[in-house]
Amino acid sequence: MANKKFTVSSFLKAKEKGEKISMLTAYDYSTAKLLDEAEIDSLLVGDSLGMVMLGYENTLKVTVDDMIHHCKAVSRGAKRAMVIGDMPFLSYHVSVEDTIRNAGRIIQEGGVHAVKLEGGREVIDKIRAIVKAQIPVIGHLGLTPQSINIFGGFKVQGKSEEQARKIIEDALLLQEAGVFAIVLECVPEGLAKIISKRLDIPTIGIGAGKYCDGQVLVAQDMLGMYTDFVPKFVKQYSNLCDAIKESTRSYIEEMRRGVFPAKEHTFSIDEEVLEKLY
Repeated sequence: MANKKFTVSSFLKAKEKGEKISMLTAYDYSTAKLLDEAEIDSLLVGDSLGMVMLGYENTLKVTVDDMIHHCKAVSRGAKRAMVIGDMPFLSYHVSVEDTIRNAGRIIQEGGVHAVKLEGGREVIDKIRAIVKAQIPVIGHLGLTPQSINIFGGFKVQGKSEEQARKIIEDALLLQEAGVFAIVLECVPEGLAKIISKRLDIPTIGIGAGKYCDGQVLVAQDMLGMYTDFVPKFVKQYSNLCDAIKESTRSYIEEMRRGVFPAKEHTFSIDEEVLEKLY
């Protein structure tokens, strides 16, 4: 599927064929363009932008307007990848009407192709309403960061039989409600394997092991750019943090020594014109 636009149908076909789905987060045009050119299948404009881009301690302060702002930028950079926008905290918790309005804004103004929202049975009515409004939806179960105050922090979910059964049941309910994929975050690998086998729609894992139908990571984590907190499930494929610091130090040093800007970085003016200016 390298040169084709990735769509909802692509997600479902990948599941049928047993092909893994690749997903990374993106929050700006330049990053989205690079990841898209590397042929990523899908880009998630996650509410993780609250921590990664805005410096908040969690995702709870992110607004619908924040999401739209970043969705617009990512949508401009992605030509092939399917772009999904997160619905932030309180954007789907008050009423069905508010939920549809906010989902519609993220799609219409943000230019994304689908929305993602957290939760199971407690948000089924909202999911059905969004799907009925012809907006594709991805679900999100396990560790749902908008609920960290209830969970008591970032903790693995589904380790007890009761918790695990609830997540399985919620996954089946989400599928029945019309979501086309489900993100499983920070759940045991064995549980994610059971859910992935039970569902007809794909699962996208983050800290959920290798048996999911695809994987998602925060791009800044994967590239070694965000060091405030590195979860166990992250593999850093680059160390851009050190590379950026080293480049910055080189720039500062060369600028102070007068090495930069050099002749090839400057523009000239006719000497006769210059003499008249003194």
